[in-house]
Amino acid sequence: MYDISTRRRALALVARGHSLNSVSKRTGISRAAIRSWQSRLEPLPRMCPPDPEPPADERAYAYLLGLYLGDGCVSSHRRSGYYLRIACADAWPGLLQQCRDAITQVRPGVGVYTVQKQGCAMVTSYSRSWPHLFPQHGPGRKHERRIALEPWQQEIVDAYPWEFIRGLIHSDGCRITNWTTRVVGGERKRYEYPRYFFTNLSEDIVRLFTDTLDQVHVEWKANGRNISIARKPSVALMDAHVGPKH
Repeated sequence: MYDISTRRRALALVARGHSLNSVSKRTGISRAAIRSWQSRLEPLPRMCPPDPEPPADERAYAYLLGLYLGDGCVSSHRRSGYYLRIACADAWPGLLQQCRDAITQVRPGVGVYTVQKQGCAMVTSYSRSWPHLFPQHGPGRKHERRIALEPWQQEIVDAYPWEFIRGLIHSDGCRITNWTTRVVGGERKRYEYPRYFFTNLSEDIVRLFTDTLDQVHVEWKANGRNISIARKPSVALMDAHVGPKH
């Protein structure tokens, strides 16, 4: 009951990253019909050639790169495109929105949607650009393969180190407050000690994090792949440029 052009328009929306539900609402076509077309209709022609253009917003890219290295992946789509997926915990709705904003700033015009999982949401976007923008993608887990930045990526991180650090902390780090009590003048008082932690199974990603901390003069200590930032001046720097998740 639908002509081929209608089917192609619906599938093109899906290919751009829109969910089946949103395409169904937009076009009035049932999700079941769209799903069946995905398996039955001949492959769509490429909408455009691969796009190796640099990120539209380098500051946003530095942040998004940190998120990707911590909790992201790039996977191929059977119709010749790629999905970028970044996991954001439900406990931090502000982080989820910052992730969505960064994606649209890095590649304006792409669709961004979320897929709810248990305890987290997968912020997802479809584009042929993602393998070019995140050349660290590959088969297997990140900590099981070498992770190194391309020269152009390192230039962006050098220009926006705090955004890169913030992305890594927002993905695999946290800010906590330790406390203790002391008796001062016969009165017991409570003292609080905020600090930052970062943990990643990949030695390469940990090294990228600590190298960037060195660049901005933040002191840190390592216990295996666990990085602690506890000295008061360094915590103050982190508070000024990173801050707690929200």
